[in-house]
Amino acid sequence: MKKTTLILFLLFIISGCGVKQTQQLVSTGNYDEAINNALANLRTNKDKKGKQDYVYLLEEAFAKAKERDLNNIQMLNIESNPNQIEKLYNYYVQLHDRQEKIKPVLPLFLIKEGRNAIFPFENYNSQIVSSKAALAEYLYTKALQLMKTNTKVNFRNAFDELTYLNKISPNYKEVNRLLDEAKFKGTDFVLVKTKNETNMIIPARLQTDLLDFSTYRLNNPWIVYHNAPEKGTKYDFSMMILFRNILVSPEQIKEREFIKERDIKDGYKKVLDANGKAVLDEKGKEVLVDNFKKVTVQIYEYRQLKTCQVTAKVEFVTTKGNQLLQSYPVTSEFVFENIYATFKGDRRASEESYYSNFDRRAVPFPTSEQMVYDTGEDLKSKIKDIMNSNRFE
Repeated sequence: MKKTTLILFLLFIISGCGVKQTQQLVSTGNYDEAINNALANLRTNKDKKGKQDYVYLLEEAFAKAKERDLNNIQMLNIESNPNQIEKLYNYYVQLHDRQEKIKPVLPLFLIKEGRNAIFPFENYNSQIVSSKAALAEYLYTKALQLMKTNTKVNFRNAFDELTYLNKISPNYKEVNRLLDEAKFKGTDFVLVKTKNETNMIIPARLQTDLLDFSTYRLNNPWIVYHNAPEKGTKYDFSMMILFRNILVSPEQIKEREFIKERDIKDGYKKVLDANGKAVLDEKGKEVLVDNFKKVTVQIYEYRQLKTCQVTAKVEFVTTKGNQLLQSYPVTSEFVFENIYATFKGDRRASEESYYSNFDRRAVPFPTSEQMVYDTGEDLKSKIKDIMNSNRFE
């Protein structure tokens, strides 16, 4: 009973907080948020007495939100500024959508006043259609004007305007063709090449991987990288990956020998009293404790090691004028390491984390070519970061 009373009390407190929060939203002019709060609480058990405050708040928030939107629309119509057409359209859509959100919970009965809550709905369809048509024509005209300036920035802005236009009025006039044109002409095309300035052969598959931009997941939609010239594409920039130096260390095997000692549990032993007799518990059984013994192991450890370091430079150059824009040094490393060990004695004297070394054996060293290729994964990651961060504006 106490538990049930506590739950009901907590629900009452939570409900009260919800009402206060909604009241605060109304008093601060956040009418639509207040409407959302009230609706969330009225979707279930809307006729309960405890939900009456939400009905009153919903009625009040709706009336005030509608009045504010209509006043804003009146001001926009008086100003008659073409740049404000989008605002006008959005206000009409907002008025319509707000009504549609409330309709599913109607009717809402006000018990004290013996009436249904009043929501004076109106049909805004003709206003939405006319303002959307005006907005579509405005966006279309604006996009055409931007594209006439023939700059990449304006083509990108035109693309944004046309994308929005296509969202509100799909297939409006020749919007799809214009979208393709704005996208193409607003894009920076970059031709990427590699150059080997070292005295070593760069593995062909490494160069192929570096130039496979489909795996890079680049985040700038306005920069496209090609690893080979494409017919009909005018390249704005060149990106050169210059391999400056490759250092591959000799194959090394380092040996060391060391001894480990450790106290380990080895069964149990009797507890003896001062007279050397076994101590008994309350049931008459001999008391046993863990027995520890010292163990020793002699370990022979072998460490195979081979390293590779690739130093490169990434340069961005303008196609027109061959002007260097940016230069980024890049250094990547790869370490091949294999540790294995043998032992004499009790291996339990070593840490358990070391046991896996006893199960390993010597393995063939990778070739220098393989080492260079393996370094490429880190190199590719760093080049990707450069490509994502570089801007040509």
